[in-house]
Amino acid sequence: MVNTLSLYKPLLYGLMKVAGMRRQVVEIESGTVINFWVPSDETTAKRKSAVVFLHGFGFDGILTWQFQVLALANKYAVYVPDFLFFGDSITDKSERSPAFQAECMAKGLRKHGVEKCTLVGLSYGGMVGFKMAEMYPNLVDSMVITCSVMALTKSISRAGLQRIGFSSWAEYLIPETVKGVKTLLDVAFYKLPWMPNFIYKDILEDMCFDHRKERHELLEELIVEDKNFTAPRFTQRIHLLWGGDDIIFDMKECRNLIDLLQGKATLHCIERAGHLAELERPFVYNRQLKKILASLYEDGKEN
Repeated sequence: MVNTLSLYKPLLYGLMKVAGMRRQVVEIESGTVINFWVPSDETTAKRKSAVVFLHGFGFDGILTWQFQVLALANKYAVYVPDFLFFGDSITDKSERSPAFQAECMAKGLRKHGVEKCTLVGLSYGGMVGFKMAEMYPNLVDSMVITCSVMALTKSISRAGLQRIGFSSWAEYLIPETVKGVKTLLDVAFYKLPWMPNFIYKDILEDMCFDHRKERHELLEELIVEDKNFTAPRFTQRIHLLWGGDDIIFDMKECRNLIDLLQGKATLHCIERAGHLAELERPFVYNRQLKKILASLYEDGKEN
């Protein structure tokens, strides 16, 4: 039986091309390449404000952000990278830290001529986004963070795992069975729509068997000791666009994040949406995201 994702992806890629996007693999350094979706017309893109979408630890970039890219690509210069060991991005280096992911994303964007951008980060992508904002303040001008934390400290990790009923993030995020894939999505959605089992099987075959060892290592490097974490002072404008019914990083974690940001972040909550709010309620998410971007770019606050 043909894998349904193998059928869907060419259709999605075709839609992206119609929307003015193209795939491009960028060599960051010898042995390290990052797959990007970038504007097809580079000349026009340079006249638009750049918006960079950073995906979570499940689907790759374009599957995660497909609805947002289609909604925004006409107005903004949209860039969607795949993190290392997702999609077609890979490295032969041993480094697995969020800081290394941030470094690779920044170098890839610079190779595409991006000098300043707004980051939109989901979950793992939000953590890498915070690291990018800390390391490259001249590149990252503002951020929109969805269902994420500044850093996955041990205390945050323990609380999150307790809420979802798993002993480790690898057990949850790197499933080995069809049941595991269904549970992963059931936890991440407020209300998971019914799908036949073969869809979950296809997701498992297409997305969960590649780079398992490296993804385990990424998760190991993600968790930090509470005593070793100090919240940076960010100069960027930060908006939180949250699934109101997310249980992975719930509203308590969201409020804690606002406190860490010294109350400077604005909160936009999407009701009846879980961790994957951008997929579960894409029209509501897009409407809120467009308002945020308009406040950043159209009110004279950015050039």
